[in-house]
Amino acid sequence: MYRKFVLENGLRVVAERIPTLKSVTIGIWVNVGSRDESRGEEGVSHFIEHMFFKGTRRRTAIQISREIDALGGEMNAFTSRETTTFYVKVLDQQLEPALALLSDLFHHSRFDAREVEKEKEVVLEEIRMVQDDPEDLVQELNTEQTLPDHPLGRSILGQSDGIRGVQRKRLIAYIREHYHPLQTVVAVAGNVNVRGLQTLLEGSFGSFQRKGGPHLHRWPPEVSGGLQVRRKPLEQAHLCLGLNGIPLGHKDRYVAHALNSVLGGSVSSRLFQEIREKRGLAYSIYSYLSCFSDSGTISVYAATRPREAPRVIDLARRELHRLRTLGVDRKELDRAKNQMKGSVMLSLESSQSRMNKLAKDELYLGRHSSLADMIAAIDSVSCDQVLRLSRELFDPDRLSVTVLGPVSRRAFESVLN
Repeated sequence: MYRKFVLENGLRVVAERIPTLKSVTIGIWVNVGSRDESRGEEGVSHFIEHMFFKGTRRRTAIQISREIDALGGEMNAFTSRETTTFYVKVLDQQLEPALALLSDLFHHSRFDAREVEKEKEVVLEEIRMVQDDPEDLVQELNTEQTLPDHPLGRSILGQSDGIRGVQRKRLIAYIREHYHPLQTVVAVAGNVNVRGLQTLLEGSFGSFQRKGGPHLHRWPPEVSGGLQVRRKPLEQAHLCLGLNGIPLGHKDRYVAHALNSVLGGSVSSRLFQEIREKRGLAYSIYSYLSCFSDSGTISVYAATRPREAPRVIDLARRELHRLRTLGVDRKELDRAKNQMKGSVMLSLESSQSRMNKLAKDELYLGRHSSLADMIAAIDSVSCDQVLRLSRELFDPDRLSVTVLGPVSRRAFESVLN
């Protein structure tokens, strides 16, 4: 049972009752992320996410931690390039105290100046962790290279110097500017009484007010190609290739997912079979989509022996060219569509994943899409559609290649020319 209602302040609520589950997940989704930060604000959205757990007017940080443990649940948050999300997952009978805790964090966090200073060190450690993880780092470098001079290309975490300069006053101003009821969706999924939910949420979020309208200034990026090589003393060379993609709500989104599945999104994909299974050149190789409200990218990641890195890039480019010129056959596409349908159905077996889907549908589509709708859309994908989209997206002149490891730029120039 799906239901949507809008509070008087404009905040949207989307809910789905799933009586077969014993859990319920509540998520607060704010339509603001790292792409909405101005120069000098990089990392603020993510930093704010951290600070919501550092104490409210009613609870200290340790009281918050103990209370969620006492409920036997899980509470967390995450920041993306376009959204900031706070959620709690508990047993269904703990819905009311869990909602009271989550709404207290959202409305009454203190942002104590001493806690801000301490949290700077935590976020700096998180940045260092990415710098020490070559898989994360090369993908972050490739995003910056593929979407240059655009907020979507920046790190969600920000840079160390900027984090050190974060001030409480600016954090509070950012919240007042961007956290607006018209830009907020509360999503609830699980074994919940949907009819009684409205009264609970009106009590928790009905008083959420902001003067004026929301402030979002977004524009689509231009995708750029080229080669970037960063030397680092590692055992492997880590590679990331970036190409143009599509927005989240695009009419061809299921075609794009099928194309990605064929390219590198599954163990039967072309890249996995050609580079890992047939030639033994990599342990980890895959492709993935990054979709935003107005744009997107397709990326390929691989790690291999440094001397084999140019060869792996060449093989990946060949597979991109084959898809762009020859497309896929019916048997290959059917396999990809079956894999997609299985992945969709398995991913929706938890209240948390259902909550995520409810919120994204509302934010990016403006409507609810049922499982039956999704399966029908996957089934309708054709070989001609995959060929057409691959020709649109796999432009070799807009291919960005990033290499991280003990390698030199010269080794790759001949492969890419």
